[in-house]
Amino acid sequence: MRITILAVGRIRPGPERIWLDDYLMRARAIGRGIGVRAIEEIGIETRPATPLREAEAILDRLPPEALVIGLDERGENLTSRHFAEILRPGGSCDDLAFVIGGADGHAPALRARFSRRIAFGSATWPHRLARIMLAEQIYRGLGILAGTPYHREGPIS
Repeated sequence: MRITILAVGRIRPGPERIWLDDYLMRARAIGRGIGVRAIEEIGIETRPATPLREAEAILDRLPPEALVIGLDERGENLTSRHFAEILRPGGSCDDLAFVIGGADGHAPALRARFSRRIAFGSATWPHRLARIMLAEQIYRGLGILAGTPYHREGPIS
């Protein structure tokens, strides 16, 4: 399985980039042991930044057969254990893509590609923090699947 994070905007060098890279590095290390071949984070920039242009740029970068999950404040709120199930390798897809849209949300053409929408609560989060939170949940979810002690509840059986 490959996991791709497609997010509008770029994170410049600084604390957010350090946190994001740390969680992605940890997730890659755990993922290798359970069948995740790659975890990639791609920043998308468009000028002018409109939902339609952002959607076109994201759709161009999506792996063709990917299961696409949109991050949306109106999406499902999942526990970390339920999130981990999304990441379980060996399911019906070989590519999993998470999409974080721009400030004005997702265009209909992009939403049409979503297999599901998830939220990190009902609050609106800054895109840089949402990206870090997603990377942490990927790391946590893979840790749950691998049975590491990071998530205190233990592995999913």
